[in-house]
Amino acid sequence: GALLLVDRARRRFGLEAPRPNLHMCFTGPPGTGKTTVALRMAEMLHRLGYLEEGHLVHAMRDDLVAEFVGQTAPRTKQVLERAMGGVLFIDEAYYLYRASDSRDYGQEVIDILLQVMENEREKLVVILAGYKDRMDEFFTSNPGMNSRIAHHLDFAAYDLDELVSIGRVMLQNSAYYLSDEAELSFREYLTWRKQQPEFANARSVRNELEHARLRHAHRLATDLHRHWTRDDLMRLEPVDILPDMPAGLPLPSRPA
Repeated sequence: GALLLVDRARRRFGLEAPRPNLHMCFTGPPGTGKTTVALRMAEMLHRLGYLEEGHLVHAMRDDLVAEFVGQTAPRTKQVLERAMGGVLFIDEAYYLYRASDSRDYGQEVIDILLQVMENEREKLVVILAGYKDRMDEFFTSNPGMNSRIAHHLDFAAYDLDELVSIGRVMLQNSAYYLSDEAELSFREYLTWRKQQPEFANARSVRNELEHARLRHAHRLATDLHRHWTRDDLMRLEPVDILPDMPAGLPLPSRPA
């Protein structure tokens, strides 16, 4: 960021330097903000004059690799055309490379990307994303790709307190809040959920709170008296959070 700001200031004074390499790799588990930061990066690069447009095109293997011979290059070039002037964000980029399958067309995508990342670097920024260990393997197998990536950013998984804080902010933005007991239940739920496969950090928090809002709505709607106060309409309770939790979970201690 600092380099880009100073580089723009230098250009105003006619101090030219080669355009910095802006291709990036974002690593980390799902739901840690990689896509969100990529969107902000696209906007920032546009504001600083490095990109003509500030849009982001999100792509995965199936958006780029076709099933039959001759179809992959046109499909990839179509995605690249949409991304030109902005950022191409390739999620789980390592799925493009299948070393065990010599007939796989993913290598064709990699070859096209290598060429575009080199020759069109003033028109397009590519951000590759995925789990760190798998991206490291991908770069080992594709040194040409590694040499074109200038910036590596690792996104750590959130700890329990951070996930709860994220949940609070999400609820505040929708004019809901957790009762003290519901927050304890939410901490208990997240303690369990973090240990499950497919846990997706902030995305899992958002999904569970959306479910909690639905349960809250159902609970209120089935109340025959329906003398709801403003607080009733905002407050989530433990029953809204944990209707289907496995039995026998240790209850986390109340935070200080």
